[in-house]
Amino acid sequence: MSNTAATIAPYHRLQVVLAELIASTPAGGRLPAEPELARQLGVSRATLREAMRSFEGQGLIRRRQGVGTFVVGKSAVLDTGLEVLESIESIAHRIGLEVSMGDLRIQEIQADADQAEALNVPEGTPLIHVGRVIQAHGRPVAYLVDILPEDVLTPEDLQQGFTGSVLDLILMRGSPRLARSVTEVRAYSASGEVGRLLEIQRGDVLLMFSARLYSVDDQVVDYSSSFFLPGYFRFQIVRRVGEVRPLGNDIRNHSESEE
Repeated sequence: MSNTAATIAPYHRLQVVLAELIASTPAGGRLPAEPELARQLGVSRATLREAMRSFEGQGLIRRRQGVGTFVVGKSAVLDTGLEVLESIESIAHRIGLEVSMGDLRIQEIQADADQAEALNVPEGTPLIHVGRVIQAHGRPVAYLVDILPEDVLTPEDLQQGFTGSVLDLILMRGSPRLARSVTEVRAYSASGEVGRLLEIQRGDVLLMFSARLYSVDDQVVDYSSSFFLPGYFRFQIVRRVGEVRPLGNDIRNHSESEE
């Protein structure tokens, strides 16, 4: 253990020791089994698991249920601004990173209450549910779900040439013409299903984008949920600086109006 690790708080010390262990293990190398590592470090398995989550979120390790924990080599990050809507494939192509589509599931469903409200359609309306995993560096890094009315996208549209991006498919087809996306960004605690698809633990924190895609005639044509491993993505927001009204003028004007 380094001198640095010995002088800081216990949980932070644990993270320092784990960071040193990960850094000293070759890419692809397997870390000691969780019970053994917890015993070596003198912590509970729950504490060790919590500390491990931060390293997995950074993309430094990969945990496989029932298999073990492996060190991941330093990898490129998908880096983009949020002011322009573009697919993971487009971002990856720009930085020279190869991505591919993994597990793909296409289902015909009927709109429930939430989906009906999001898409502004009656409950029970036939919809297409497209769920797929996006892979990079030999592992899943994102899980994408798009829900669309059948008059926008059909299962037949996805039979040939679909590589993972519903956005790119609609743009290349040219119909419907797209105008804007309204997106909510939040942290998401992985469900069992999402955790399984992304090969992480249930409860691990992901970035989640929930979006409505609008056409030029102001119709919602796609309701999507995107789950990203934080260590593989960096999103930036360009914000305009607003104007500040002098507080003193407001107070003086208010006093004058009372007189």
